[in-house]
Amino acid sequence: MVARCQKLRTLAERPARGGVEAARPIRADHRANRHEPRAQVDEFSEERLLDDAVNGLGRADPDASAARPAAPWIGWSFAAIGLLIVVEFIIGSRIALTALFGLSTLLSFAMLALRLMSFRELALPAAAAGVPVTPDPLPVFTILVPLYHEAAVVRQLLTALDAIDYPKQRLDILLIVEVSDAETAGAIACADPGPHVRTIVVPDGQPRTKPRALNYGMAFARGQFVVVFDAEDQPEPDQLTKALAAFRAGPPELGCVQARLNIYNPSDSWLTRQFTIEYTAQFDGLLPAVERARLPILLGGTSNYFRREALDAVHGWDPFNVTEDADLGLRLARAGYQVLVLDSTTWEEAPSRFGVWYGQRTRWLKGWMQTWLVHMRRPRRLWRELGARRFFGFQAQTGGVILSALVHPLFLAIVAIDAAAGTLFTSGDGIGAAILRWMALLNLIASYGVTMALGGAAVAARGRARLAIHAVLLPVYWLAISFAAYRALWQLFRAPYYWEKTMHNTRAATSPSTRRQ
Repeated sequence: MVARCQKLRTLAERPARGGVEAARPIRADHRANRHEPRAQVDEFSEERLLDDAVNGLGRADPDASAARPAAPWIGWSFAAIGLLIVVEFIIGSRIALTALFGLSTLLSFAMLALRLMSFRELALPAAAAGVPVTPDPLPVFTILVPLYHEAAVVRQLLTALDAIDYPKQRLDILLIVEVSDAETAGAIACADPGPHVRTIVVPDGQPRTKPRALNYGMAFARGQFVVVFDAEDQPEPDQLTKALAAFRAGPPELGCVQARLNIYNPSDSWLTRQFTIEYTAQFDGLLPAVERARLPILLGGTSNYFRREALDAVHGWDPFNVTEDADLGLRLARAGYQVLVLDSTTWEEAPSRFGVWYGQRTRWLKGWMQTWLVHMRRPRRLWRELGARRFFGFQAQTGGVILSALVHPLFLAIVAIDAAAGTLFTSGDGIGAAILRWMALLNLIASYGVTMALGGAAVAARGRARLAIHAVLLPVYWLAISFAAYRALWQLFRAPYYWEKTMHNTRAATSPSTRRQ
């Protein structure tokens, strides 16, 4: 075994093509050596598959790809707003900023309404019954797990996947690694997973992103249903059978079910506690409220279960969007597919160090900016495909979140300056501007209060009532998100497709007693 493992490591460490030979993906044929990173497809097929992974969406629907520049009207509008704010700053006026505060307040009111609706979703119904596990009638599920520099968590990942309560002969697990990541490929080989696990090696190329890897892996997928997991994920064992039950009970247009995500390391730092409160409120409350309101669900990055035909119909993921999940959820909605929230949890690791969290949150916000810019290229087309209510729901969930994060510190600064001067919202620009600013202040206070209450109620419903008190640090957490938003805006211009890697640690999940039953 040791000699075989060392041989596979050596093969995986051969350099990528660029004048020398490249590692290639294994064949879809199940008879290929599943642990051999260099089992071959011919060069023509490899290049074609890689080209499809990178350019397939852009060729099928150029407007849907983040590879294209933003629509000219968006660029000119933002430039004009920015110039106006600079000019007003010089002359001592705040009309443009006040208008931004007003727009942010309007969109925030919509999110506030959704958060208020979320409280009723915390009393979840009883868990849906799974599908009887009998070998032949069950469809094949392909599990895609993109990995990059994840050698340390490979064994933990395989243990979590092995715990899934679904016949192994009906599982098609694809561990997708980059050709430059010999360490992870070697760790998979040494772990010696079962015959239902295959290693797919993605050839070198740009953009080096998770969605590019997923698109490449899809060329080898054999399942009627497809699910994406991250390296540190620990899904509940019956999650696949619950997903299958949801698809069988749902309408034909049900294209995706999104499992709930939660955190297994809230005790690591104040950041992980805030992350846990945020995630619990998001996936146990807000997303079910969005589903109930029949608004587009912007997917989370993992534990998304797709009908294969729905995923193929929208041409997979956008390799140029760094929050490919949110973008895909909206493209499914525009294509007429329904997305539901699944009453099952996948446990994930929250970043415990600020630098890791900051990079991850920058990427998320940059991707949400990309998603808004892409789908607003042709607003009238978006309106036609979504309808008015869902169009405005999209604006609130993306534009509202982004704009709120950007104006939040500016608004707080103006409040502090005016309060120190004893002229809180009473100086200059007239009564209308003063009313807008007071509305913005009341909205901010209400948003703080409702979000804190929702987060506290959500973690208490999960049996983690001791976390609720930490919701009082929400204003600090929101300011940190604002700093990440400005960094995301900078990266959007300087490095739009740069993927900041979130490093994970090897650990065990929390005990089941801390999880909501």
